[in-house]
Amino acid sequence: MVEVLSAVVLGAVLSWAALRSLPGRLPARLTVFGTGALGAVFGASLMHSVLGPDHEAATVVGAVLIAAVTVSLLIRPRSRRLNRSAAA
Repeated sequence: MVEVLSAVVLGAVLSWAALRSLPGRLPARLTVFGTGALGAVFGASLMHSVLGPDHEAATVVGAVLIAAVTVSLLIRPRSRRLNRSAAA
């Protein structure tokens, strides 16, 4: 239980850092925080089932990595101007 709670807290910190570093490229704050927290919960349960109950630190690290991957899926590409030719 402590693994999941610490993973959720670290997932929220990760989401906060992503929102601060990429303010215009992420959706709403609630979506980013929810994705970070749920990614951390999923990661903690996945890592716990893979590694077993005796690897708390590795479980939390793996959960944070999975949360980082899920938050990174929310990043939108930079907006680019479309250059259209006269023939198009």
